[in-house]
Amino acid sequence: MPPSLEITAHRGASHDAPENTLAAVELAWRQGADAVEADFRLTRDGHVVASHDDSTERIAGVDLRVHESSLAELRELDFGGWKGAEFAGLRIPTLDEVLATLPPGKRLYVEIKCGSEIAEPLAVAVRAADVGHEQIVPICFSAAVLIATRRLLPESPTYLVAEFLCDRRTDIWYPDAEAIVAEAARAEFSGVALMAARVDEPLAETVRQAGLDLSVWTVDSVEEARRLMDLGVRRITTNRPGWLRGRIEG
Repeated sequence: MPPSLEITAHRGASHDAPENTLAAVELAWRQGADAVEADFRLTRDGHVVASHDDSTERIAGVDLRVHESSLAELRELDFGGWKGAEFAGLRIPTLDEVLATLPPGKRLYVEIKCGSEIAEPLAVAVRAADVGHEQIVPICFSAAVLIATRRLLPESPTYLVAEFLCDRRTDIWYPDAEAIVAEAARAEFSGVALMAARVDEPLAETVRQAGLDLSVWTVDSVEEARRLMDLGVRRITTNRPGWLRGRIEG
């Protein structure tokens, strides 16, 4: 495995533990992940918490909206039992708690799932934590939210995220990947985080020519990981960090 390859755990080691929980994050570190990606939202009372969805129904079976709920209300819910009895009782973690797990030299990709109102409390949490600002990587589908966050965390790398769909009748992907790369370059972000299936040699070259770093998600197959590595990709996000590293090294 190339020494420069970064394996990032998607929502923590989410194949083996409940996504976006401390159990998944801590397991990712034990499995040898170089970085963890987790999703964050802002509660009604100003806490930054790890949750992909605004509704808690998919994970906790109760439809509370994160942005309309207090941290105390959210912490009454079970965020782990859906994955198995051994995880029952896990609570929604705050960014402060996730930051406390971050080992020296590792990175945390903070995927922002709400608007720029999260920027200030996010920055406050990072400044209060015993971590290097370069270890914290804000990522988002919104360039405007990333720009607002970067103003408060100028030492942190920033990546614009993009997802793509393919029209199977025409084999045309949308939205326009080159336009997204150009937007990231204009904003002077550090890189782009692109859906792996869309990344081919021309697109990888476009990213390189734009002077941007390239991260891809979500890769749970050795064959796909090797295809991307052959394209020069050195940041791969996976639900199975330990498993994928072992297969690649093997």
